Amino acid sequence: MSRQPLDRARLGALPRWHVEVSEETGSTNADAAAAARDGAAEGLVVTTESQTAGRGRLGRTWQSPPRAGLAVSVLLRPASDVSGWGWLPLLGGVALAEAVRAVTGLEPALKWPNDLLVGGRKCAGLLAEVPAPGAVVIGIGLNVSLRPEELPETPTGLPATSLLLAGAAEADRTALLTALLERLGAHYDAWQTAGGDSDRSGLRDAYVRMCATLGRQVSVMLPGGTTDLTGEAVTVDTEGRLVVRTATGDRPVAAGDVVHLR
Repeated sequence: MSRQPLDRARLGALPRWHVEVSEETGSTNADAAAAARDGAAEGLVVTTESQTAGRGRLGRTWQSPPRAGLAVSVLLRPASDVSGWGWLPLLGGVALAEAVRAVTGLEPALKWPNDLLVGGRKCAGLLAEVPAPGAVVIGIGLNVSLRPEELPETPTGLPATSLLLAGAAEADRTALLTALLERLGAHYDAWQTAGGDSDRSGLRDAYVRMCATLGRQVSVMLPGGTTDLTGEAVTVDTEGRLVVRTATGDRPVAAGDVVHLR
């Protein structure tokens, strides 16, 4: 699989999105967050050929050799009520899974709350941040052509993979980013039109169908360093929380309350 540069002309011609491509940056999320605080408009997309200090949930790092992956952050300014914003990283996951399937033919799945899996291994992670009032930045790191010796460490214990190692004969990064932004825009518009309602927009149904966590026995580590919750993951509720069926009843868990999920 070749490591061609992103096609800036193709990306620059996309409707509704303003795509900025750099050769190298520390963190696309940090760049998009700074732009949000400076008043940048919705639709800004920050991406790079080489990210040197990528961030994941809880301060975890995301690393990739130059041109071997996608590091992209999208600035949104939702009109919907803030209470529904918990769905935005899940919306990003659905859009990414659909893009990977369309471009590569692989069958990805989603691990709640923020991982994309291919063949049961972690291929991408998502991070949503609120850098300023009314602004949300969704960051995505996707392993495209990494070889085994280049795979990042995964502190959660889930082994990593890339689209190349998962069997994609070719995965053009420009095509992947284009498909991602198209699907992200479509789901975001539907979600906005529905007033942030995950059911009326079809978002919850789409996520549940792709979620590999559901139907499994899980252990949820909550703040404090101990496993506080075990049971079957039965659904994702209307607020984007994972519902775990325990011996004492169903318990919803929000992504922000989870240190680790097995």
